[in-house]
Amino acid sequence: MINGTLYSHLAEINTQAEEMFSELVNQMKTAEGITEQLKAENQMEWVCRMQNIEARVREVVCNEVIYM
Repeated sequence: MINGTLYSHLAEINTQAEEMFSELVNQMKTAEGITEQLKAENQMEWVCRMQNIEARVREVVCNEVIYM
């Protein structure tokens, strides 16, 4: 804040966190076999599994990017 770089620093951290989140979610979806076919056949199962993945990824992103 003193030298006017806080906003740009926070924007950079936000971008890194969003990119890491998207990449990890996609990787975990693939690794765990969560497909569009599952979504079409059993939406509740798909939602539960996606929420589980997103919660785990959120924890990783927070620890690796935000709280470091």
